[in-house]
Amino acid sequence: MLTTIVGYAGSYPGPESCASCYLIDTGGFRLLLDVGNGALGALQRYASLERIDAICLSHLHADHCIDMCCYSVAQTMHPGGPRPKIPVYGPARTAERLGLAMGLEPNTRMTDAFDFAELAPGTLEIGPLRVTTARMNHPVETFGFRIEHAGQVLAYSADTGPTPELVGLAAGADVLLCEASFLDGPDLVPDLHLTARQAGEYAARAGVGELVLTHLVPWNDLAATLEQAAAAFDGHLSLASSGRELLGRPGH
Repeated sequence: MLTTIVGYAGSYPGPESCASCYLIDTGGFRLLLDVGNGALGALQRYASLERIDAICLSHLHADHCIDMCCYSVAQTMHPGGPRPKIPVYGPARTAERLGLAMGLEPNTRMTDAFDFAELAPGTLEIGPLRVTTARMNHPVETFGFRIEHAGQVLAYSADTGPTPELVGLAAGADVLLCEASFLDGPDLVPDLHLTARQAGEYAARAGVGELVLTHLVPWNDLAATLEQAAAAFDGHLSLASSGRELLGRPGH
């Protein structure tokens, strides 16, 4: 289950990365987690747009979903004719909200391009992947993901403030992709994002094999981000980077 970090920037694209997007490839099935600002262009370095088998959207903030609008154009306006619909799993009203972002009437273009299914907490099978979801602590409906295949486990926090749900979702995971938007400070917005130190605390409580800090906002000091996470987690720790590969390579 090869996972490629297509983009890791939080809130908006930074100079080194587009916004949130992760490609999971089993060798015969490709799943996208989030499709934020700029992700559609960067994705094509790693996979053809026509070779994506399913998409999961954690929530409907632009830095996690807005390039779905461009993707719908690629799906419906292809010179070879409309492409087969891609299954999309997202929060309630995903199709409607994305259609509004494009200025479309309800049930046009988006539903021509994608088959939408509404997420709920629990476990489902998406192709060969076992996907478990839980609601995170964020101002809009947001889901974190636990993805299992061939004995490997990837957990993804999406965007969240402190929540005990993250411990269960990430328990024993090989890799936890965890947001670390904030640094320690006195005036943090509650119930919005995690600090790097909190990300480390959750990784330690969940007993993960590796913590990869993501949703890195352009204005933060990355050395301080690593230092604060390391104060709470003494396992394998690193920062997300564009193009980085996690877990096993398909077929190996």
